[in-house]
Amino acid sequence: MENAKIKNLYNLEETIAGEYLAQFTYPWEALKGIGDFIKKLGPTLDSEKYEQRGENIWVAKSAKVAPTACLNGPLIIDEEAEIRHCAFIRGNAIVGKGSVVGNSTELKNDIIFNSVQVPHYNYVGDSILGFKSHMGAGSITSNVKSDKTLVVVKDGEEKIETGLKKFGAMLGDHVEVGCNSVLNPGTVIGRNTNVYPLSMVRGVVPENSIYKNRNEIVQKR
Repeated sequence: MENAKIKNLYNLEETIAGEYLAQFTYPWEALKGIGDFIKKLGPTLDSEKYEQRGENIWVAKSAKVAPTACLNGPLIIDEEAEIRHCAFIRGNAIVGKGSVVGNSTELKNDIIFNSVQVPHYNYVGDSILGFKSHMGAGSITSNVKSDKTLVVVKDGEEKIETGLKKFGAMLGDHVEVGCNSVLNPGTVIGRNTNVYPLSMVRGVVPENSIYKNRNEIVQKR
């Protein structure tokens, strides 16, 4: 399942968690250890650039955090990031350099690469969002199956049992998700792919493609 491998989804130089992710083959393998990684990395961060704002919470001094935002650890907010009004970060989250977490957006157990935008009414849980990816207003990750069974990643006839009950979406670098789309559990979207608004996405979507619906995925020209 080459399309779902970390090496084919992400530029690991564009996240403070690059060394952590490099030890895995598939990105969802990293979900269970995000919190422990933050607790290990946080105390080593340069105190000239980062400050500790509570237990296991490190925020870059250059980041902009609205006073109405709710921050829970373990959490790292990297340089020049912007956390806007009423954002809710529930913990086990890394927000990359220059990324935007917007109004009423909720994060939980995520790695958000540099220059990512989740700016308007997004829920992002148990997910990894690649460099310069963007989720349009109201688009969300659905991270638990309705029947509560473990998530299986599917790419055509190929299947991988993840062993995870909670698994949102893995977005490659430069992915664009249209407004009010739902990324179902086990979604993996390849680099440079666009998802139409109001889409319901499941499984592995190839890189450099346009997702119109599950039966119409076309390669970009």
